Amino acid sequence: MMHLFSAFDSGIRTEAAGWHPLPASRQVRPPGRINMNQKILKVENLLRFHTICRQLHSLGQRRILAQWKHVFSSAYPVWMAQLYAWPWQTDVLFGAALSQYRLLVTKKEERSRKSQLSSTKSKKEVEVWIGMTVEELARAMEKDVDCIYEALMNTAMDIDSLEADSHLDEVWIKEVIKKAGMKLKWSKLKQDKVRENKDAVRRPHADPALLTPRSPVVTIMGHVDHGKTTLLDKLRKTQVAATEAGGITQHIGAFLVSLPSGEKITFLDTPGHAAFSAMRARGAQVTDIVILVVAADDGVMKQTVESIQHAKDAQVPIVLAINKCDKAEADPEKVKKELLAYDVVCEDYGGDVQAVHVSALTGDNLMALAEATVTLAEMLELKAEPTGPVEGTVIESFTDKGRGPVTTAIIQRGTLKKGSVLVAGKSWAKVRSMFDENGKTINEASPSMPVGIIGWRDLPSAGDEILEVESEPRAREVINWRKYEQEQEKNKENLKIIEEKRKEHQEAHRKAREKYGTLHWKERSFIKYQEKKEQKPLKLKEKAERDSHVLPIIIKGDVDGSVEAILNIMDTYDASHECELELVHFGVGDISENDVNLAETFHGVIYGFNVNAGNVIEQSAVKKGVKIKLHKIIYHLIEDLQEELSSRLPYTVKEHIIGEASVLATFSVTEGKKKVPVAGCRVQKGQLEKQKKFKLIRNRQVIWKGTLTSLKHHKDDISIIKTGMDCGLSLDEEKIEFKVGDEIVCYEEKEVLTKTSWDPGF
Repeated sequence: MMHLFSAFDSGIRTEAAGWHPLPASRQVRPPGRINMNQKILKVENLLRFHTICRQLHSLGQRRILAQWKHVFSSAYPVWMAQLYAWPWQTDVLFGAALSQYRLLVTKKEERSRKSQLSSTKSKKEVEVWIGMTVEELARAMEKDVDCIYEALMNTAMDIDSLEADSHLDEVWIKEVIKKAGMKLKWSKLKQDKVRENKDAVRRPHADPALLTPRSPVVTIMGHVDHGKTTLLDKLRKTQVAATEAGGITQHIGAFLVSLPSGEKITFLDTPGHAAFSAMRARGAQVTDIVILVVAADDGVMKQTVESIQHAKDAQVPIVLAINKCDKAEADPEKVKKELLAYDVVCEDYGGDVQAVHVSALTGDNLMALAEATVTLAEMLELKAEPTGPVEGTVIESFTDKGRGPVTTAIIQRGTLKKGSVLVAGKSWAKVRSMFDENGKTINEASPSMPVGIIGWRDLPSAGDEILEVESEPRAREVINWRKYEQEQEKNKENLKIIEEKRKEHQEAHRKAREKYGTLHWKERSFIKYQEKKEQKPLKLKEKAERDSHVLPIIIKGDVDGSVEAILNIMDTYDASHECELELVHFGVGDISENDVNLAETFHGVIYGFNVNAGNVIEQSAVKKGVKIKLHKIIYHLIEDLQEELSSRLPYTVKEHIIGEASVLATFSVTEGKKKVPVAGCRVQKGQLEKQKKFKLIRNRQVIWKGTLTSLKHHKDDISIIKTGMDCGLSLDEEKIEFKVGDEIVCYEEKEVLTKTSWDPGF
């Protein structure tokens, strides 16, 4: 019996486990199912043992019944059939229960395994950065703003002062992320690896053996209207001055002049007007020699001193040209003495500065000036490398309707040819065409040669360094790097500003906590409600008045340098307390429809310098109520801007005196039950008009202002009384008492246009 039980139990267990015996080395079970199988096997063993006992008991009963079979010859009764069937039905019942139990245990194990897997999964990452606002954090977490407030409850943070645009400190950002069960990840801006520098740079200095002589680059400088353009005109034997507005140079021009002796000189003609300081500085940086033009009849002026300083900063030698020596009032010696104060010592006074007396108008001594320049250039031994990649400087840039972005440049190294790929600032070009100062197409440009370049993708700025690169992809790589570098600098500045704003917010929050810290929350809420109630929204009239104190402007110029000069003047604006000057847009080129649309949007004014506005543009501006103001002279533009600013200011009320009278006697009259004081007066100047305003002056102090209730001559009521006539008058304020010697002044108030206090300096 025991052997039968052992064998039967072993087989049942093996079958119930659902696997066949294997060698130990091959038995592999999932670790998650080991515990489940052990539990199931224990239950199966108990159930199988119970079933086997029942089966053995049933077999024993059958033997007994077989012995009594002859006694019961009829068929088995019902209870006997149930006796035989009952153990096997029990086995089926136990089997079903066992399968259900196995199913429940399996599901339970799977649920526990899933919960373990879910708990081991990585938390959601939230990308954050320093100084982010409540709204930005909520957006990054994909939650509502209220979730941020809930996370910061019961912390040191003052929830009442927290707004959607409030900046959060690093500690509070971490606190919110932690309570939300998420993972913190700082912005990629901090995690970016340092990119490899892809910028283009100048080549190392060349071997002196490879250098060849080059022409000097000479910049003409001096005060406005001292004859610089006329001087250059005579040297070139062309009518340069005729193309300028009133003979005033307002651009920086580059010209190549060939002398009778065969030498060539590249002249840069810089503006002498105060507005063009940046142009003069740029001219000094790219030049070899500075010719300082001073009028013999005017002497050293403001821009003369500035030009001397630019030359010294660039460490460039000076040749002095004393112009207008043909005039009777000319005094060259006075000019030389005045220059001593600025360390410009002429050869006559023991210095090394050559001084040449010239007359640009008559052409006297101009060749002597050219020879002095060539002599100085020979002493400087100017040389350059004509081979290799090109290096140069943008002198001026502008947009041409037919040719697109165009630059005037000075080549400083290498030889520029058609098809060369150049980079300058954040723009690049494949040279499509080149031309000289007379507009003639040229095939190549050597060192010291001024050249116009066509083929730029964008307009570079005046003063940008020009470098040649090997290919267009390389040019794009350089530009992308420079833009990336600019963006990084901007990000650093933005982070700095954010940090400053955060500190300001912290300080304001600290002060608010000190203010409300001792109050109950109800009192604190009531005070804040009262403060918000006092901050009433602006009425439409007040809003219109506020907007009228802002002047949005759009600046368009013919060349980059002109726009630069105008913007530099605007930088000197210091009257924002009167009217705010807002620069909406600036650019190079004629006025476009986009400029008109911008001006309409911002209710601004368009100022154009040496540019045009087509008929269609002007008609569109008239329809949209946009002012377009075009000028050819820069200081006319600035004067117009000052007038426009003044028109935005509130009018000043001024008193215009109509007549004056003196009080000779005082008395009172009875009107009903009241006694009214009356002054007997004589008109000393002008006339008194009853409908105008009056004031009473005593000991030079105004003690009353108002209107008259009556004005009489003898017993007659009159409206006007003239000089020398006597009259009696009473005031609209009965408490005022007259005294002999008081003055009565009749006046009217007039609104006078207020002028802006901004002084641009010229």
